Amino acid sequence: MDGLRQRFEHFLEQRNLAAEALRALEAKTGVDKRYLATGAATLLSLYLLFGFGASLLCNVIGFVYPAYASIKAIESPSKEDDTVWLTYWVVYGLFGLAEFFSDLLLSWFPFYYAGKVPETRVQPVTVCVPSSGADVAKLYPKVVPPVPPVTRM
Repeated sequence: MDGLRQRFEHFLEQRNLAAEALRALEAKTGVDKRYLATGAATLLSLYLLFGFGASLLCNVIGFVYPAYASIKAIESPSKEDDTVWLTYWVVYGLFGLAEFFSDLLLSWFPFYYAGKVPETRVQPVTVCVPSSGADVAKLYPKVVPPVPPVTRM
């Protein structure tokens, strides 16, 4: 549990869109950002459990922030972040393809979408956003079979 708390605290201290929004809300309302983040996560979880359109919300969670971070990575001079996000999109695409065939059957299970968000979107707990390249790099060889290198003719 301490590891989860440390990751949560680390996430709140990073410079990203969600943390900046939480800091702005904290300044405006006077409520600690930890409570705001916990409340938002609770509401999101409850909506995924009981709300209408959970499939759409689940797919938006797995797409919007990673797309934003991918654009930032492309515009940065470093190639390391490009590799992290490219790997994310390969794994995301493979999960999406597998889900296309299994979704019809699995969506009948109770709470399917609540379990789908962290499980099928690359990284548990932080709602599908890789915090480092190591997270995706661990999953990549397990999901993507070895592909022979492409040679030029």
